[in-house]
Amino acid sequence: MNSELELNANLSPKKGSMMATFKKQRFLFLLLLPGLLYFFIFKYGPMYGILMAFKDYQPSSGMAGSPWVGFKHFHEMFEMNYFWTVTANTLKISLLKILVGFPAPILFALLLNELVSSRFKRIVQTISYLPHFLSWVIVAGLIFQLVSPSYGLYGLLCDIFGWKPHVLLGESKSFLQILLISNVWKEIGYGSIIYLAAIAGINSDMYESATIDGAGRFKQCIYITLPSILPTICMLFVLGLGGILDGGFDQIFNLYNSMVMPTADIIDTFVYRIGLVEMQYSFSTAVGIAKSVIALVLVLVSNWIVGKLSNYTVF
Repeated sequence: MNSELELNANLSPKKGSMMATFKKQRFLFLLLLPGLLYFFIFKYGPMYGILMAFKDYQPSSGMAGSPWVGFKHFHEMFEMNYFWTVTANTLKISLLKILVGFPAPILFALLLNELVSSRFKRIVQTISYLPHFLSWVIVAGLIFQLVSPSYGLYGLLCDIFGWKPHVLLGESKSFLQILLISNVWKEIGYGSIIYLAAIAGINSDMYESATIDGAGRFKQCIYITLPSILPTICMLFVLGLGGILDGGFDQIFNLYNSMVMPTADIIDTFVYRIGLVEMQYSFSTAVGIAKSVIALVLVLVSNWIVGKLSNYTVF
């Protein structure tokens, strides 16, 4: 009886135990300091600027001196027809990227997993990862060189085969195709890393049992690999829907032009123009807040739907 009481006393939290733990592990807590400072300075600190959406902000008067206008900018935003145009463009481009770009890393990881030669597998992985680390400025320059009808590879092929050249980046349909292809090419390798890590964690005994039962590699992939990485797929899908209103600012900003503006202009490029070019700071902040709220709702709804369908949720 006494031993049980002593054990419970040892397991129960003691007064000042948190401070003692902090002192004992103070050097480990110091490692958290850079990350905490990053979030406080660059994430929580700028949230003060949300007030700008509810004021008629004047740089000369400052935030405190600018007059309060309430939801005026939100009313103007929802009454603006062009806002709904850029919202529709954003949803269209983002959904197409999810439809084409989300399954691509999964399929690529499954194909890499089937490679027998580990050396060849490492070479393929390294080559496929490299485009992710290239800036969209560089990638856009490469695309201009490839699809230019006058001096690019596309123009050369048109001369050889006698095709009629088109300005591919000036036509809405071909512009969207270039967006999708370049996005998949740039991100497929890097996006497959987490799926390859999930595949590596699958118990090899399951594959051995399946082989004994006569299952081939395709059936093992369908009935073992895919179900095993399904939680990872669901998690990344839900998190990906949170950025459905992003559309890819860097990519579109470096590729679009006035000829495809009605199709390619998205919320982020619209905010850039009205906020930094036209200096309508309050209105652009209101648009940014509306985008964030819609993205939050999409994440919550998609997480609930995925949880109902597959019993896997992020939170």
